[in-house]
Amino acid sequence: MSAGTGTLRPWDVVGEADFDGVLVLAVAALLGIGLVMVASASMSLAERDYGGPLYFFWRQLGAVAIGLAGAWCALRIPTAVWERAGLALALLAFALLLAVLVPGLGRTVNGSTRWLSVAGVNLIQVSEPVRLLLLLYLAGYAVRRNTELRASFTGFARPLAVSVVACGLLLLQPDFGAALMLMTITLAVLFIAGARLRDFCLCAAGVGILGALAAVAAPYRVVRLTSFLDPWTDPFDTGFQLTNSLIAIGTGEWFGLGLGGSVQKLFYLPEAHTDFVFAVIAEEFGLVGSIVLIALYGVVAWRALLIARAAGERQRWFAACVAFGFAVWQAAQVFINLGVNMGILPTKGLTLPLVSYGRSSMLVTLFGFGLLMRIDAENRQGGGQARRRTPAAARSPS
Repeated sequence: MSAGTGTLRPWDVVGEADFDGVLVLAVAALLGIGLVMVASASMSLAERDYGGPLYFFWRQLGAVAIGLAGAWCALRIPTAVWERAGLALALLAFALLLAVLVPGLGRTVNGSTRWLSVAGVNLIQVSEPVRLLLLLYLAGYAVRRNTELRASFTGFARPLAVSVVACGLLLLQPDFGAALMLMTITLAVLFIAGARLRDFCLCAAGVGILGALAAVAAPYRVVRLTSFLDPWTDPFDTGFQLTNSLIAIGTGEWFGLGLGGSVQKLFYLPEAHTDFVFAVIAEEFGLVGSIVLIALYGVVAWRALLIARAAGERQRWFAACVAFGFAVWQAAQVFINLGVNMGILPTKGLTLPLVSYGRSSMLVTLFGFGLLMRIDAENRQGGGQARRRTPAAARSPS
């Protein structure tokens, strides 16, 4: 920190006073819950198929450690660096999306080619970093071309077209859930940056129509749609996963069966430690435990929105758009995951952030929180100089 100025210089180490303590505590609580529940939900499967009950726990713990190191790195990098690198980040995102489709680089798991693999080792599920990379690009575009974005349909359609192409590549994997999340982030950033309401509504309607067509274009997606409407019509086949999730949630009642007491995780509920970990939490800790978990996510989203608003008040528009987009991303992913577990949404294959087992998701999410804390630190220390061109019609991200 520069002497006497109170502003944060590039690469400075921030102190405790530069952090949102409530956000840090909420994230830490979710990480702790996640590690405990991954161990609890996966013990039987890990013991049977991987030779040790804590197989998934240790792998998740390793991902958390690496993710925290990544968050520390993100905390050291000024947001201005990310803003200047927007185009390069977008090109990297598309390079990843194309690389995973190349035979020998992309690895197919359960019928989907989502993993980038080298020498037989899965490196990363590319849809996770792609979302963050394109969020940074979109935020930069919204600032650079703000006047055009607010004044013409073309200014709105250009970044949307970039995301549509990326979503098309995601659907080739196929990964409908990741495409849905990317489009949600895109529309959120462009809306908060001040896009005209008629342009937003028109494009949102068009995206909704295209999404509906994509949902019914593949037979397996049609099966998911029909089975989620009434899973009990075929509880031993198409409705097997959802019916067992609903049984787990219902069994938990008010206070649950206690840690480790879940019955559905014992080879009944598929993906118990990944996409359906919430069902195990509800079974073991009941409605009360579920409400506590949801409240923690509410705190995280609320504090992220406050950081976005603080950046906007300081005319740090890039930081405001990034923070707002990240908040929407996390909140939407939580909503979708919980909706899938409770049978109000069809299966999407999206993890519960910071809680579900998923190393790629954990790494990118923690890196994103590191970036969010950097934005918060710059807000608290003055954030450098305000941008000269103020998007006067931009909406306050609150």
